[in-house]
Amino acid sequence: MDFQLLPLISSPAELKAMNDQQLVQLAKEIREALCMIVSDRPAHFASNLGVVELCIALHQVFDFSKDRLIWDTGHQIYPHKLVTGRFPQFSTIRKKGGLMGYPNPAESDYDLFVTGHAGASVSTVLGLQAGDDLVHPEEGRKSVAVIGDGALPSGVVFEALNNAAELNKDILVILNDNKMGICPRVGGLAKYLDKARSAPFYNGLKKDVSWLLNKLPLVGEPTREVLGNMKDAVKSFLHGGKLFEEMGFRYIGPVDGHDLSSLREYLQMAKEIKGPVLLHVFTEKGHGFKPAEADPVGFHAPSPFSRDDDSGVIFLKKGGSKSYTDTVSDAILHKMRTDSRVCVLTAAMCEGNKLQTIRSEFPDRFFDTGICEGHTVAFAAGMAKAGMRPIVDIYSTFLQRSFDHIFQEVALQNLPVVFAMDRAGVCGPDGPTHHGMYDNAYMRVFPNITIMAPGDEADVTQMVDLSLKLPGPSSIRYPKANTVTIPREVAPVELGKAEVHSQGKDGIFLAFGTLFTDCVKAAEKLRSDGLDVGVVNARFLRPLDTSAFFPTLEQGGFVIAVEEGTLNGGFCSAVLEAANAAGLDTRRIKCLGIPDRFIEHGERGELLADLGLDAVGLLMAARAMVEKAPVASA
Repeated sequence: MDFQLLPLISSPAELKAMNDQQLVQLAKEIREALCMIVSDRPAHFASNLGVVELCIALHQVFDFSKDRLIWDTGHQIYPHKLVTGRFPQFSTIRKKGGLMGYPNPAESDYDLFVTGHAGASVSTVLGLQAGDDLVHPEEGRKSVAVIGDGALPSGVVFEALNNAAELNKDILVILNDNKMGICPRVGGLAKYLDKARSAPFYNGLKKDVSWLLNKLPLVGEPTREVLGNMKDAVKSFLHGGKLFEEMGFRYIGPVDGHDLSSLREYLQMAKEIKGPVLLHVFTEKGHGFKPAEADPVGFHAPSPFSRDDDSGVIFLKKGGSKSYTDTVSDAILHKMRTDSRVCVLTAAMCEGNKLQTIRSEFPDRFFDTGICEGHTVAFAAGMAKAGMRPIVDIYSTFLQRSFDHIFQEVALQNLPVVFAMDRAGVCGPDGPTHHGMYDNAYMRVFPNITIMAPGDEADVTQMVDLSLKLPGPSSIRYPKANTVTIPREVAPVELGKAEVHSQGKDGIFLAFGTLFTDCVKAAEKLRSDGLDVGVVNARFLRPLDTSAFFPTLEQGGFVIAVEEGTLNGGFCSAVLEAANAAGLDTRRIKCLGIPDRFIEHGERGELLADLGLDAVGLLMAARAMVEKAPVASA
């Protein structure tokens, strides 16, 4: 497509001068730019297609060079990036060194927060407005949150709505209702929104009915009570926004999110209302691209595809390799077929965690709670107390949101909840909001939790089996990566027991997790260079198998502890602490992991290489240890 308008947009101010015909053309160009990106690499797609008109209208009505805008969740940020002057760099999105696939204040002043987790937008917008009212009262700034219906059930949203009603600040919450999260939305609030979607347009009926009642002549209390009840009944019948009005918001909607003219009109109306306003906008996920309209789940973040312009057929380029996510899901499915106590809970990530077969085969033992991670963990604790064996299957980075419930409801009660933590370690193009860097550290601080990580595919099924036999909580972390299996006679997975893959006179790699495979490659190369370096597949962070590396230290060899997680408080810290407590020389221990900084986006292999966590980096670390001091065989 020949882009005519997008290259001319250096700031959103230029949208205000465009006529309706130009805006329709701009929307087409934005969608074409989205299609071009996804033809080249995996990226968030259907959600961005659905907010094109909403994004354009927002930037026409508001001036976000001074007003405030937060997108929740931030993966629907692509049209916003295009109309804020980033079209020249758009081809770099989700590539190492290029644009982030989420809002990024380092890229533009129009991005205020890096928003990769759902639900915080109402809180941050309320804080921005309260702060601006104190710091910049003369500027009359407006604050807007765009929140999806999938994110709406998050507990923090209702905390914010409650506080917003009390503060009565001039904030606008736009509910982008497309009947979807990543998968179709679930729960009672979803049903409520379905009713609101089908209701006639509503704007402040409560105010109108109250005015009518105030005009009535004085009547007795029973009559007034009846009229009051009638008012509530009329409100309930005519609109679906009663919940939000009862919480102190002026409700407007529902509004067609793809009608630019209407959107501008209602956004202007909402802009002029004092106090908190909720504008209910219904959109279609995947709008403007028929395959995505038909399959919004499959096109949420699809594999790269090509388009046949004649037939409209989409050719998806599917990868054939099996991932750790697939392997864990298969292992869980097998256990559910053999043990009726096993159940699975996830927080709106059925698709990402490859749980579709489990959901279909065991609907009574599969629970999608929506984007409510804290509730999910507490819910699982109740199920465990009742005698079930719940598996909480949530990305490592998202599980952080339930930190207190892991502590209070699970670890403190010593309940047999299994945490299956997908996307542990470097998570590729999704970047710092999604990298699973911290679970080793945050799980390790709580007593009672057994902490595991498979070295390769051969460990996965055994670890799932073991976790479901333990009397207390456990966690299994695994990366977003294709599986690898190291040829060997696989040792049985036994509680707190490492697997010694090979011995080494000069030293060992002590690997926790799937970097075990890179350690094996590095050790093989070192042996060809004349260095005898062994490899240990640690398997457990707790209990830590000190017998697997203490002898090496006692004999003067080096230990290179390796993890795909933060070095602050994680596996490597546990190794150092254990050696120190035993009075061993910790100078012979080298820690390799994620340094004390946030890691930007890029392909997994690129990032691991930059961090010195690929086979080449491990090899260099071992050589440096040899040069640092005499080795045991000298």
